Amino acid sequence: MILLEPSNKILEETLKECFNSTEPEKIVMAISDFDGVSYRLETTESKSILVLSMAWKCYSELATYGANDIIHREYGDYATPPQSGFDVALKFDLSKLPSDKDALIRKAALLKRNALAAPFEQAFASQQAGKQSQLMVVHYREQEAIYVQAQPDRVTVIFSTMFKEDTDRIFGKVFLQEFVDARRQLNIQSAPQVLYTYREPPMELRGVKGLLDSESVGYVTFVLFPRHFATPEAREKCVSLTELFRDYLHYHIKASKAYMHSRMRARVDTFLKVLNRAKPEQPGKDYKTASGKSFKRG
Repeated sequence: MILLEPSNKILEETLKECFNSTEPEKIVMAISDFDGVSYRLETTESKSILVLSMAWKCYSELATYGANDIIHREYGDYATPPQSGFDVALKFDLSKLPSDKDALIRKAALLKRNALAAPFEQAFASQQAGKQSQLMVVHYREQEAIYVQAQPDRVTVIFSTMFKEDTDRIFGKVFLQEFVDARRQLNIQSAPQVLYTYREPPMELRGVKGLLDSESVGYVTFVLFPRHFATPEAREKCVSLTELFRDYLHYHIKASKAYMHSRMRARVDTFLKVLNRAKPEQPGKDYKTASGKSFKRG
């Protein structure tokens, strides 16, 4: 298994080429990311001005939890009003880049991650103040959402996810059971508690309107305690890993199905070879002896 990166690799590599180019070129490029995020990278009339725009259908919800403040905090003067059809935009003057270009490239490639961090940061602040926050809801995918709420002693993060096929649901149960069982190991007992249910929402969501009543819906709950976000470094890592959970889960479900299919095809090929070797000989076929004489086997 692999861990997915919180940054967009294609965006990162493209920005690196643009920032390190000795002669700026005209560029218009569309890039996709997980969860329906789309980017557009383009130069203006002046080739030295590069604009990165991001569109995400849930950004209006993120903005109510402080996403705009995070964007301005992380990107400062690079933040610029977005064009129609986009929610966030960053503008770079290629002739006035900082000496540490790699750090800026890395930060720009984390645009989606930083926007989605808004409800997490608000929940962490409420918990550290000993307060209970509102239940923050982000409908980041079609029929799927993230729910974040702070309690005086913890922060609860709940993912609702759709398993469109029966095999996906089976693989999902196996993976999620591993998350539960793995915490019993001594070296990772301090990891966040993981709970999951199917169809029936957890207690924190009882009474929430609009929840789907379907066998295809699963709920995964992470219980984050203060030790998981006690330091700035731990907080950054906690947000990055938790945000990617849904993509991580479904990525490995698809990878496991692909592996199973390849194994099945290999096994079928083996069976076909065995069957071909076991074919009965055709009656009346001519055979030759070592001396060259022909005969037929009846």
